[in-house]
Amino acid sequence: MKNPYEVLGVSPNATDEEVKKAYRDLARKYHPDKYRDSDLADLASEKMKEVNAAYEEIQKMRAGGSQAQNGNNYHYNGNPGANSSTGDSRFAEVRRLINNNEILQAEQILRSMPPTMQNAEWFFLMGCTVYKRGYFTDAQHMFDRACAMDPYNQEYRMARDQLRSQTAGYGYGYHTAARSDDTCNCCTQLICADCCCEMMGGDLIRCC
Repeated sequence: MKNPYEVLGVSPNATDEEVKKAYRDLARKYHPDKYRDSDLADLASEKMKEVNAAYEEIQKMRAGGSQAQNGNNYHYNGNPGANSSTGDSRFAEVRRLINNNEILQAEQILRSMPPTMQNAEWFFLMGCTVYKRGYFTDAQHMFDRACAMDPYNQEYRMARDQLRSQTAGYGYGYHTAARSDDTCNCCTQLICADCCCEMMGGDLIRCC
């Protein structure tokens, strides 16, 4: 299921009024009556169902006092939402670039910012860029830093917690070099397989 906040185009820490306004705007935009005689009628109807479902899901979560604050129902894909928690236009541009998978350009903008601009939003977005490049340990450090600087930001916490969940089975990161014992095991298996092939008249490794 899609993140309902992303469907409505609002941040998870948006107020109830902001959520309601976003829902109403989308409901007016995709209302089936506007597309009754249009080729887009079916598409608009499906979009309206998605918007309704997202709004209902958010209402249920907030009524239960959770707002899906762990984000466990949604897979984090390294793309930040559309809304920046700051008013700086550069952060908004970085978010747009990340969502378009223009990662190097996004990272270049972030690295060009002075140290005084390296706030929680900066660390979160930098975490998104390194996540997209496969540097999960670095991304985790960035998300941790963002959460430490702004502990009540739900978007930052969702990214941090979901990345922790993803990397839990991989030693909190990733390895680029093969272990020596794995290499030995691989060679042993290849030699054994070659022997079996030769017994059957074949030859798996021609140099042996």
